[in-house]
Amino acid sequence: MSSSNSETPNWQQQANQCLLDGNYLQASRLYEAAIETEPDVRSHYWNLGLMMLLQGEEAEAQTTWLFAMAEGEAEEVEQWTTELIQVLKKEAQRREYLEDWAVAWAIRQHIREIDPTDINNILSLIGLSVLLKTYTGEELTSWGVFERLQSPSEAAEIDSQLLFLVLKEVLNYAPLDPQSLEFTKACLPYVSDQSELIDLLKTTANKISMTHNQAKLAVEYAELAFQLEPENTTVLFLITTLYQKAENLEKGIELAKYCYAALEDLADKVYANHLILRGLMSAGGGYVAEVSSILERHETLVESLIEFNPSELTQEVTMRLFSTLFFPAYLRDEPQVNNKLRQQVAQICQKNIENYADSAVKQYKQKFASRQSIKDPNKPLRIGYLSHCLRNHSVGWLARWLFHHHNREKFQIYAYLINAKGREDSLQNWYVNQAYTAYEFPMGSGEIPDKISEDEIDILIDLDSITLDVTCEIMAVKPAPVQVTWLGWDASEVQNIDYYIADPYVLPENAQDYYSEKIWRLPQTYIAVDGFEVGVPTLRRDDLNIPGDAVIYLSSQTGYKYHPQTAKMQMEILKEVPNSYFLIKGFKKQDIVKEFFVQLAKDEGVNPDRLIFLSGVPSSIIHRANLAIADVVLDTFPYNGATTTLETLWMEVPMVTRVGQQFASRNSYTMMVNAGINEGIAWTDEEYVEWGIRLGTDEALRQQVAWKLRKSKQTAPLWNGKQFTREMEKAYQQMWQIYLDSRG
Repeated sequence: MSSSNSETPNWQQQANQCLLDGNYLQASRLYEAAIETEPDVRSHYWNLGLMMLLQGEEAEAQTTWLFAMAEGEAEEVEQWTTELIQVLKKEAQRREYLEDWAVAWAIRQHIREIDPTDINNILSLIGLSVLLKTYTGEELTSWGVFERLQSPSEAAEIDSQLLFLVLKEVLNYAPLDPQSLEFTKACLPYVSDQSELIDLLKTTANKISMTHNQAKLAVEYAELAFQLEPENTTVLFLITTLYQKAENLEKGIELAKYCYAALEDLADKVYANHLILRGLMSAGGGYVAEVSSILERHETLVESLIEFNPSELTQEVTMRLFSTLFFPAYLRDEPQVNNKLRQQVAQICQKNIENYADSAVKQYKQKFASRQSIKDPNKPLRIGYLSHCLRNHSVGWLARWLFHHHNREKFQIYAYLINAKGREDSLQNWYVNQAYTAYEFPMGSGEIPDKISEDEIDILIDLDSITLDVTCEIMAVKPAPVQVTWLGWDASEVQNIDYYIADPYVLPENAQDYYSEKIWRLPQTYIAVDGFEVGVPTLRRDDLNIPGDAVIYLSSQTGYKYHPQTAKMQMEILKEVPNSYFLIKGFKKQDIVKEFFVQLAKDEGVNPDRLIFLSGVPSSIIHRANLAIADVVLDTFPYNGATTTLETLWMEVPMVTRVGQQFASRNSYTMMVNAGINEGIAWTDEEYVEWGIRLGTDEALRQQVAWKLRKSKQTAPLWNGKQFTREMEKAYQQMWQIYLDSRG
């Protein structure tokens, strides 16, 4: 282009328009012409180099900039460098606004090469790396971030708002990276809004714990929040829970007791006392006397709360209350008492939710009334499954057969995955692919009930019950016209849940007297699976120093499920079967558990050497394979096994269960009946001990039970996922018809 063209008044506008249009070659020609006319105007060189950079000519761009600076004095070069950086930053910011992350990153990388000390540019680069998913964590060290954040002389230059934004992006993208924790610590002095920082630390700790199951790392983030505001109730509860989950039970119990003593609000005291129970019970019987007194106090607190009947609780406090009656079922088989308390607390929660979520509740009700297609007989029923467990989890392993066998012509299956884990969970991916529509909601997502309502779900199935407060809250606002609880625990007693799925055995005949939900009994079993994947066992008798002719009893339950009376009965069985050993698996605090069982064995006259404590295994398929080492599995009471019972029966191992009155104490009973066996079903403590001795001493009986279990895989309802699915689908259709009839 000639010099005369460069001198026209609007050439710079033309160059800028070429930049906006992506015509970098034409823009370059305009700047080249400008340099011919005005060789001493340095900004022409800065912009020409930028145009070359945007065309991928990085070496040519750098040459252009260096050429323009070649003959300058030191002060001039410093000034020109500042000008060049401003030109590049302006374009980088424009690209960021356009979400053109790759180009913005490339420009900022050149800025870093020109001025490697610009901390704000480096922070922007890190943020862009996260957006581009190229961030590794090494950038924090290699680009000198830690060094600069720790330098008092550079503190004034740091854009604290940008720093906090980048910290959020890093923690969201790479919360498990050790560098992320160090970056967080380095950022603390620069964040002016402490409440925002504490919220970020809480969110990160929760995500690491619940989504990634790394409680020990989560504790470190919670500790930072605790240091910032040690009197923050939410932080106190969070760090207490995380210490317990991280298997530091002593610290977790100590903090729970501190919360109880320090907090004055009644609802907070109820939750703090719940956390004390949680910590004590995690030890698997190690705190017998104290658990009893804390439970008694807990009921007194809950009754006071019910009498007080608060109606202006915050969302956070309300949601915490849902779980506060989780443990009574583990300690006693009294469903009339347990359910009544759960109902009354759920009513308090319901009332408060309807206050703070009033507009949402009304909106969903109005939508039901206005739905035009609700009575269309040709429309497939829309079934929504709501859970945080549709992944590698007990619920995930069991519910998959229902998903697998669903009739896609008559039912559209929607999956609402709470606190989704991401691509690394293979079973979660399977559920996503099986559903007609699936949503993977990250932790803290508040859009779930709106999405359920928008999808016009007909029947919403809750698989969590009170194991997750978020699910309880969603069911309470009732985003679907028919709502059902199935599988995850006992019924939650949330008032807006219409039905609770059971069968003829898992609840006694009079159970409706103490359930607020309508009990819907399937004809045979409330759960069925087609089977389980089994790996290669890692347990051998010789490795455990157990003789080949010895009888091996096994328990593989969690600490919560171990009750002192059950343990005493198991010691009585061992005492009467001399050539026997008891394998105890799966406790968080082995030293406390060992002390409890060793003392109990001594009290019952059993040599403690016959007790063997097993650590966990890396996968469920190995766990199942290892069940085969047992001659007899001894179930827990008053809270039976569920998934573990199914796995035991699938592995053709005889078991002994004690049947009670509540759902939790009848799980193994219904599963054994539906697997075609009655041997091992005890209705009293005495029968439990008798069956344990009989199965331990009668090898022929054990072989007979194992043979029955093997044959049952071809015929029994428990192993017929397809038949079970047809029964569930029939129940859905009947529930829907009842709903339609109620609308007139």
